Amino acid sequence: MPETFKRIDSYYAGAYWGPRKETPEECARRAEAFLAAIAKIDPAFSRWFELGRSRKDALKRPIEPSGEALEKRVQRGRDRQFEDIGYSVWARNGEPDAYDSCGFNFNCGGYSEGLFNRCVVNLPARGPNAERVLSVPVLTGLVRSMALAWEPDSALATSTMHRDAVTPDGNAGTFVGWIMYFPHSQGRVPPLPAPVRVEPVEDKGTLIVLTPERLTAENPEHVELGRRVHELLNRAGLL
Repeated sequence: MPETFKRIDSYYAGAYWGPRKETPEECARRAEAFLAAIAKIDPAFSRWFELGRSRKDALKRPIEPSGEALEKRVQRGRDRQFEDIGYSVWARNGEPDAYDSCGFNFNCGGYSEGLFNRCVVNLPARGPNAERVLSVPVLTGLVRSMALAWEPDSALATSTMHRDAVTPDGNAGTFVGWIMYFPHSQGRVPPLPAPVRVEPVEDKGTLIVLTPERLTAENPEHVELGRRVHELLNRAGLL
């Protein structure tokens, strides 16, 4: 009999916003604020490297998280053909175990009609880093940092498998994740059932924590809770 391999769930955090024309300096200032904030949350977010042909090659290219250095990096990420697409930066944290590593990419300053700017952090899936990072304290801090630095239209941290279980297309802002952020401009968050937790993000918006334990698609209670909360948020005009 062939051995059955269990699929490893993946987790990510993402912030998304519509067309917003910004200069490389403005994008770098947001990136600097974001990287400074998440470096204080967990060691997995404390150092970053450019992508390379190999890990050894990437470790020779550390990313300096200061405004001036980031501005130069943002400028290098400009689309050479279409100016209105904005600027892109990609990075990894250099961990030797691919499953226990993480990376980020952001697209900022794009103002083409229908374009979505974004900042996405791919999170570790298994290992020591994953055990720490895939927790409510770390991920609420990460999403909160995204909200304050990037001022997005929506942000969340969630499981890919859970996302696929509750939405057919996975478009940002259309489904319920583990931890979600909605700015006040999107509307008022309605009363939500236990164990959902709701807390403010300064004067910017509201953070919603779906469950205090790790969200998984294998837990039918998580899937059902997500559907119930989706209905309430959708009725309130937030999705």
